[in-house]
Amino acid sequence: MTGAAPLRGSDVLIIGGGMIGCALADRLSLDGASVRVCERGGVASGTTAHGEGNVLVSDKGPGPELALAQLSRRLWPAVLERIAERLPDDAAGIEWEPKGGIVVATTEAGAAALGAFADGQREAGVRCEHLDGDQLAAAEPALTRDVCAAVYYPEDAQVQPAGAATALLGSAVAAGAIVETRCEVTAPLIQDGRLVGVETTRGQRHADIVINAAGPWSGIVSGLLGAPIAIKPRRGDVLITAPMPPTVFHKVYDADYVGAVGSSDAALQSSAVVESTRGGPLLLGSSRRQCGFDDRIQPDSLAAIARKALRLYPILADVAIMRAYGGFRPYVDDHLPVIGPDPRLPGLWHATGHEGAGIGLSVGTAQLISSALAGQPAEVDIAAFAIDRPAVIPSRTEPTQKASR
Repeated sequence: MTGAAPLRGSDVLIIGGGMIGCALADRLSLDGASVRVCERGGVASGTTAHGEGNVLVSDKGPGPELALAQLSRRLWPAVLERIAERLPDDAAGIEWEPKGGIVVATTEAGAAALGAFADGQREAGVRCEHLDGDQLAAAEPALTRDVCAAVYYPEDAQVQPAGAATALLGSAVAAGAIVETRCEVTAPLIQDGRLVGVETTRGQRHADIVINAAGPWSGIVSGLLGAPIAIKPRRGDVLITAPMPPTVFHKVYDADYVGAVGSSDAALQSSAVVESTRGGPLLLGSSRRQCGFDDRIQPDSLAAIARKALRLYPILADVAIMRAYGGFRPYVDDHLPVIGPDPRLPGLWHATGHEGAGIGLSVGTAQLISSALAGQPAEVDIAAFAIDRPAVIPSRTEPTQKASR
């Protein structure tokens, strides 16, 4: 965004201090808004703290979500550079790794599907290339040789999610934003049919614009505000190995991952995802399951993750698992984020429903919201993520989710 700060004089209250809320705070503060973030727990303590930090284009087929992912991927380097100039220590904590991704198929049917998927992405502007056996072995020496096809995505990247969120929020605070933790929203403040703020456990907070960025809890927050949206929690678990010497050099996952992401099945979905971290441990995923806000780690999920990771990297058979963690992703039945104004309640906006892609899509989402608030055109049409979609506005008979967090 260029020119004079287009949102100067606007008071914006962001509900949620996760990755999306922090990216919004950063962008809107820089664009001149007076920003306040209200987070019921600690900054980046929910979904953000339980993610892998993916910034991916490889897992999205042609359409609006891929367009948003491409926009975000182009924005990330400039955001990192800007933060590094002012807050170098915070920028270092982001741990930006543009290491690329490799998607493999271990069956002939999977190889055919992966090839068709990659061809469609290429037509949409995604950079990707097929790897032969020798190229794959050079890129990932420890990977199984029992692979029928592999596609390399040089644009895939990774961040340390909590570090990235706090760096974005630090940038916002440096630009004048106010952050309140342990500040839970309890009720709306409505005047003449417009949302003008919220009641919180720390008192009333007024604003011209309220943005619901509460991740999996967005459905609960929207219900409290009187404009419910159908955001559901979708559980995912991750295994973390003991520190290892360099073994995995890209984000590597089985082509089944794309199907698991796009599935609407409430039962356990799992696929092999293996990637390194700067500290040495490997992150092993992934799983998806709809189980409400049940925060218990399920042994069958961990077993499925381990089994499929071993299928890709047999070398992991003797590697110790250091710990496991799980969290909730904000899920929408049509698998698209919810971004923009709520037509039922003036003053209310939403930025949620990114499921497991919120880290990567955060800066693009913030750009869309900022442009829309300023009445400026955006590179990606925000209408694709509109609130008044059948998948987003629930029927009267849909049960309300209750949080156990």
